[in-house]
Amino acid sequence: MALSIFSKRSASIAALMAVTLSLAACGGGTPTESPAADGAATSPEASPAASNLSGTILADGSSTVYPITEAMAEEFGTANPGVKITVGTSGTGGGFEKFCGGETDISNASRPIKDTEAEKCKAAGIEYVEIPVAVDALTVVVNLENDWATCLTVDELKKIWEPSAQGKVSSWDQVNPKFPKEPLQLYGPGTDSGTFDYFTDEINGEEGASRGDYTASEDDNVLVTGVEGSKGALAYFGYAYFIENEDKLKAVEIDAGKGCVAPNKEDVVNNTYVPLSRPLSIYVTKKALAKPEVKAFIDFYTDAANRGLVEETGYVGLPDDAYAKVKELLK
Repeated sequence: MALSIFSKRSASIAALMAVTLSLAACGGGTPTESPAADGAATSPEASPAASNLSGTILADGSSTVYPITEAMAEEFGTANPGVKITVGTSGTGGGFEKFCGGETDISNASRPIKDTEAEKCKAAGIEYVEIPVAVDALTVVVNLENDWATCLTVDELKKIWEPSAQGKVSSWDQVNPKFPKEPLQLYGPGTDSGTFDYFTDEINGEEGASRGDYTASEDDNVLVTGVEGSKGALAYFGYAYFIENEDKLKAVEIDAGKGCVAPNKEDVVNNTYVPLSRPLSIYVTKKALAKPEVKAFIDFYTDAANRGLVEETGYVGLPDDAYAKVKELLK
């Protein structure tokens, strides 16, 4: 069985940036190892646009991955106006539900597919390929007027978000006695979100373990608005949404035991922004890949020449050797 890129070890950004990146090609839920890329990393040539293509491509899932897929869809659509690409934001869990139900061609994911979801795909005869597309610095944000929580430790984040905090930790001074007695208002992704799964696993020590008395939404723009409007608010979401709204919010530095580190590209690549750096992925059905328009879109999406579209959204693109391995996988 091939190692998923989302496993704890390979989710290390240093490991992801190394040439040993592992990809999983899944047939009926059974992963098979992709061909290894040999030699030095090379940048694939850009796939030529095929303006005579037509058809519809349906994508859904993670709101974190949404900006990447949407940017790719817009750029691809410029050269291929006959192809209509619709991108939804049902959350990673909601996206996999549709994907394994045969409703979509592509599922955006900010976490790996769960065993239960893979079984649903297998039962429905849905074969798929998992493709890494970027690396994210999951970002904790506060209101612009917040001048005390410039850096939070992992333990302080746990004190805020762990299940036992529900109904009890409601003021900032309860998180740290040096903080003011300011009401703590929390915003975060819903339980269908891969961001929710990842954050709760890394911060609270168990996937899905979280207090429930917070404002939840699969739309990250709702979380931005909530934090923007309340001095004592805090939220977490993908780095791209912070970059898009950095004039409205403050990013909190994270101390995992080695000092405060801010979310940014350099610290993601250096693997010092821990534990909230994570890989992002798309899943594509093999049935969809048999369609010329879908194959052309995925070729475009996974072309190193288009890495700039990933980085324009605020995420970190993959190294050339990773793109080369994806190309081998797709062959």
